[in-house]
Amino acid sequence: MSWLSWIVVGLVAGVLAKLVTGQDRPGCVGTVFVGILGGLLGGAIFTAAGDDGINDFSIRSMLVAFVGATILLFVWGLVTNRRD
Repeated sequence: MSWLSWIVVGLVAGVLAKLVTGQDRPGCVGTVFVGILGGLLGGAIFTAAGDDGINDFSIRSMLVAFVGATILLFVWGLVTNRRD
């Protein structure tokens, strides 16, 4: 995938994950960053489970990135709630 595809997948996955987790902190650039990191995390999880990670720009890739971004935001919420 090209870097532009990663940004688009990251933005969509980050926005969906923010909606599911109720997080509203990161902002637009942070949302893309969370989505891209979530894509890497989701890809690693799916690969470890014996499946392909993210190979192309597809609904499946969005799902993998969404799963990773959601896990990332849940962990972020747990970490930030402990500090408060």
